[in-house]
Amino acid sequence: MSRPRCDYLAETLEHETRLQLCGRLVVRIDGHRLEQDFPSRQGRLLFVYLAVNRLRPIERDELAEAIWPDRPPAAPDASLNALLSKLRHVLGPTRIPQRGEIRLVLPPDAFVDLEAAAEAIHRAESAVRRESWVEAWGPARVALHTALRGFCPGEHTPWIVEQRRQLEEVALRAYECIASSGLALAGSELDAAKRAAHALIKQMPYRESGYRHLIEILRLEGNDAEALTVYDRLRTLLRSELGATPSPATQELHRRLLGSAGE
Repeated sequence: MSRPRCDYLAETLEHETRLQLCGRLVVRIDGHRLEQDFPSRQGRLLFVYLAVNRLRPIERDELAEAIWPDRPPAAPDASLNALLSKLRHVLGPTRIPQRGEIRLVLPPDAFVDLEAAAEAIHRAESAVRRESWVEAWGPARVALHTALRGFCPGEHTPWIVEQRRQLEEVALRAYECIASSGLALAGSELDAAKRAAHALIKQMPYRESGYRHLIEILRLEGNDAEALTVYDRLRTLLRSELGATPSPATQELHRRLLGSAGE
């Protein structure tokens, strides 16, 4: 006889390890919420750095640079030891081994949103290359929603700024996948595809793919005149800002648009 679903869910939560590093920090290890128990701002930064880099060994000097990039304490090694000791007290001694390389040890089934986003965008792009549009849709949305939460708001250390840059790139790649798959699926997915195309144009105004997606979507909607204005906006921008012209692919799309508009 199978167990009731509520009992199964309760047992799952009891042993769940789940880290939300994007947006508001949420740390659930073995079913317990721990982020409020971290020792100070430096303790939270130390944990996040260990979590982001949990798949590789980390040197002590690297950790100290990550936590105190501008004003290291008078005795950085002792300060780092104190932070590590406090983190072990919160997480449990086995999560950060006291001997050997410094690293964060999580269960094999641990969920880390940053890692999930990277895996999701890879699956989405792979599906787009195969033109498996339905398969691309879900992972692209997962990657986008994670990336849009941002990373360590209010912090500006170099490694955090770089991680934000990587997340912004994940968001752009996700927008590309959503626009491509939504355009191919058409129907009710066109609205999401159009929003993705607009986002690409806003964030990367010189990247032509956003304009091409938008032109194709407007064509499907029967708005050829509006599609022509999108092309003209791109052409004018490239000429005035860069002294360039749209790529051959974009120009071919424009020729097809003119042909359909004249029919």
